[in-house]
Amino acid sequence: MITINEQASIRLELEKIIYVDPLHLKEESHDADIILITHSHWDHLSIEDILKCKKEDTVIVTVGDSYGKLSSYFSKENLILTKPNETFGVLGIEVQTVPAYNLNKEYHLQEYQWVGYLLTIENQKYYIMGDTDALDFMKDISCDYLFIPIGGKFTMDVQEAATLTKEIHPKVVIPIHYGTIVGDSRLGEEFSKQMPSDINCQLLLKF
Repeated sequence: MITINEQASIRLELEKIIYVDPLHLKEESHDADIILITHSHWDHLSIEDILKCKKEDTVIVTVGDSYGKLSSYFSKENLILTKPNETFGVLGIEVQTVPAYNLNKEYHLQEYQWVGYLLTIENQKYYIMGDTDALDFMKDISCDYLFIPIGGKFTMDVQEAATLTKEIHPKVVIPIHYGTIVGDSRLGEEFSKQMPSDINCQLLLKF
């Protein structure tokens, strides 16, 4: 089961329960096996929401500038520090980190070494892109599920995201990062209309 709470707050209930950038969670579930943090902006790194879904043995994977803040709250034994272009296992799940950055704007610079995550779970690949523009190498990434930002300004916009999705050609695409901070809630429908019939576009963001 895949749940999108708000913005880029994702919950995967599969072989393990995985949260990505939890934000504005309404309930305290304390059920996360793994929490993945893409970068340190407030709408992606929320200590309050991590505390709502974290349990005693949750593993938190994060990047450099977020690691310091997280280590003030959580045991370093449960933290994994990563950077772009790494591959490692977490509780039996293969995790690859993919560079995520802007090309012509300064919100997410390449030098910050922020990431998206490509997860292999039960022979399916889930690519959560993080906050990024469309980068040339991305079209060669193979995945079954693609979580792609479409809101514009801080990330790629609808047209850029649609073009990249067609190049990656996942089985399922789930647009994220629109409808609250930036990007009208109707952008999901606009994006969906551009998808070919063999890509299943699922609009899961809650408004």
